[in-house]
Amino acid sequence: MPDAVIVAAARSPIGRARKGSLAQMRPDDLAAQLVRAALGQVPALDAAAIDDLILGCGLPGGEQGYNMARVVAVLLGLDTVPGTTVTRYCSSSVQTTRMALHAIRAGEGDVFISAGVETVSRFDRGSSDFLPGTGNPLFAEAGQRTAAAAEAGADSWADPRDVGQLPDVYIAMGQTAENLARARGITREEMDRFGVRSQNLAEEAIKSGFFDAEITPVTLPDGTLVTADDGPRPGVSYDVVSQLMPVFRPNGLVTAGNCCPLNDGAAALIVTSDTRARALGITPLARIVSTGVTALSPEIMGLGPVEASRQALKRAGMTMDDVDLVEINEAFAAQVIPSARDLGLDPFGDKVNVHGGAIALGHPYGMTGARITATLLNGLAARDKSIGLETMCVGGGQGMAIIVERLS
Repeated sequence: MPDAVIVAAARSPIGRARKGSLAQMRPDDLAAQLVRAALGQVPALDAAAIDDLILGCGLPGGEQGYNMARVVAVLLGLDTVPGTTVTRYCSSSVQTTRMALHAIRAGEGDVFISAGVETVSRFDRGSSDFLPGTGNPLFAEAGQRTAAAAEAGADSWADPRDVGQLPDVYIAMGQTAENLARARGITREEMDRFGVRSQNLAEEAIKSGFFDAEITPVTLPDGTLVTADDGPRPGVSYDVVSQLMPVFRPNGLVTAGNCCPLNDGAAALIVTSDTRARALGITPLARIVSTGVTALSPEIMGLGPVEASRQALKRAGMTMDDVDLVEINEAFAAQVIPSARDLGLDPFGDKVNVHGGAIALGHPYGMTGARITATLLNGLAARDKSIGLETMCVGGGQGMAIIVERLS
């Protein structure tokens, strides 16, 4: 059985939605630039040999519709390369890498593009979700419970299944973070200090030139070159962040300082069989060791990384002690903190999100999986380490994880 290896990784700068540097970029054009950049890293690879272009997108509608993966292939002149667009919300472009892994292990292909994109700035042109009247009315009562908590506040959370009720599958992500913080006793101070840590570590990484190794500049329609992430802010302090007002509930704990913003961005990986890489004389960046995907109540989806990571570790025959670096997507400090602790990790320690995370950098849903993979590989190389774990919570109540072994 062949191994699946990552031979190239590229990501765009991450823009702030609607007011940021990438707000004028169409998602298909943005994705095409990043796929082209990733392919450019492996000139020995004939693009005509690509078996599939698998594109992750959290909300594939509007400009992100039309099976955008195929649109991207045609934009790039890859008319003979098929394409499929995949959504698993925040882990969409981990799912694409998992699909490439499975196809290679099954012997049904040797070369895949695993990419991801999201341009929240363009959602005014449509998206796959939130259309009036499209939600299942069976969840109406659950939605009313969420709305009541959002309006009046809540001091606790209990699983509605315990009293025979449906959970709110459509619940806003901020409300899940509030639920989880209350359920697990995460304090506002912990959350704020974690948010400050993310910003401070990202600031240090930028100063050291760390992100230069993974960011591909993006050319805007007017010819302007975007080279850096919009989100990181120098000099962020706890004193300032602790004064921010809650954004989801009147007595809430989640603020703009301890959760990710809305963003635009794209990333792309080239995944091949180890046999094809060897035949082409390409030294892989990493081997894909295992993946995991699990589910839990939608109302506390932020704990998704826990069981997904345990599953991936078990499949790899590893424990957390074998892992050198961990990237937990920072949708909310309220979920990273308890997820890390449940996995036996110190969320403030020297193994988790050591170059900052989405609170500082941003979280374009479909991009995030491939972006974090690029950052994880970059981090392993910078520290001369071997094993990396990437994991995230997923809207609707899921978790996903992937383990990689650095090879170069």
